[in-house]
Amino acid sequence: MPTRNKQDKPALLIVDDDPLITDALAFVLIRDFNVATAHSRTEAISLAQDHPPELALVDLGLPPKPHKPDEGFALIRDLLGRIPTLRILVLSGQNDEAHARHARALGAMDFVAKPCPAEQIRTRLLAALDQPSPTAAESNGCDLIGRSPPLERLRLQLQQYADTPFPVLIEGESGSGKEVAARCLHFLSRRSHAPFLALNCAAIAPTLVEPTLFGYARGAFTGAQQARSGYFEEASGGTLFLDEIGELPLELQAKLLRVLENGEYQRVGETQTRTSQARIVAATNRDLINEVRAGRFRADLYHRLSVFVLTAPPLRELGGDRLVLMEHFRRQLGHGARFQLSDSARAAWLDYHFPGNVRELRNIVIRLGAKYPDQTIELSQLEDEFDSAAINPQELALTPGSQGLKEIARKHLSGQINFELDRMLKDWEQSYVQAALDITHGNLSQAARLLGINRTTLYSRMQTYGKDET
Repeated sequence: MPTRNKQDKPALLIVDDDPLITDALAFVLIRDFNVATAHSRTEAISLAQDHPPELALVDLGLPPKPHKPDEGFALIRDLLGRIPTLRILVLSGQNDEAHARHARALGAMDFVAKPCPAEQIRTRLLAALDQPSPTAAESNGCDLIGRSPPLERLRLQLQQYADTPFPVLIEGESGSGKEVAARCLHFLSRRSHAPFLALNCAAIAPTLVEPTLFGYARGAFTGAQQARSGYFEEASGGTLFLDEIGELPLELQAKLLRVLENGEYQRVGETQTRTSQARIVAATNRDLINEVRAGRFRADLYHRLSVFVLTAPPLRELGGDRLVLMEHFRRQLGHGARFQLSDSARAAWLDYHFPGNVRELRNIVIRLGAKYPDQTIELSQLEDEFDSAAINPQELALTPGSQGLKEIARKHLSGQINFELDRMLKDWEQSYVQAALDITHGNLSQAARLLGINRTTLYSRMQTYGKDET
């Protein structure tokens, strides 16, 4: 592979806590890249802000916990939040397959296990330049794939709300693309030049949520050896995406409410009041109205977050977009995913309800590409990749005792290890109660009449649900 001219050299950021590794790689790669090196997440972010690279080679094991991948995962999120078109390759001795999958899910293009010859790394970096960035389309607008009516409706709403300064709440099932919609809001707005930072409230320990969001002073708690800014400070002027907002502890919801009201917050361990200009976009797969009724979510915070409410539609409602998405991910994954579907397999693909939504579809495309490269996939081969135990929500309206409902029960039982009939019946009962409350806008008397029970019984069962979930 020829060496590039100096003026054509792409910028490469190498991040590893071992100076011997960064120096050795820089020595080899400097022929083809303008190389910068960093040994921590903080240093890497600072370099990337001053001189945005086209490529990054990131080690997962970074200080202060070099034996865990958390800091490396956080760096991938931070870098892509600031430079959406950045191509990230992970080079790590922590080569567990789960780590590789998580790195790719965060937006990394490739995962290279240590040890790896420098020349091989050079080849893979150069090859990455010829591939589209996982988020390249987002830098130019909205990366929603498909043209079905529900998606067109969402796309129009995103354009309408993009430049408003008010919070947006995005509802939708897991894997339906809520973060993609949030990124669209950001990149369609005048804030697109500023950072987009994302925090999954369900993926971080409750004790770490506050210092992560607001930052902390040196000595604020054990291990706080230096002051650090939080997401509100780093995203100021841009967008802060709070995924799974329904998982936020009650005691932190009041502090989040204050920031939403006037932009003011304090770092943990400080008395100084700071101000953030970040726009808040939140997402949830829970029914927050029911969470408010159950006392698990503050009503005032819900109303602050839901100035605008968007819904990311489930994949089962997108019709032919299921084929469009399959083609999209095949192209994104490259030559290894060149397979075809037989006519019967194609019909099954369009009929399958994808309980895991777009995330599940992408994973199936990856598996099919690995198992059947350049082959025609038959119906039986495709059905092996489907979740046969999952229940199609569209089938739940079947009448009791019907053959279809029995088939759903059979599939569910065959796919469960520790099935509990009482638990299943309670779940169904709770779903009907919640549906009745939605229809009657929370009026207990009307909901009880709709369900054919008295008001006292309904109230008693609602209390039982709340105890079961605590």
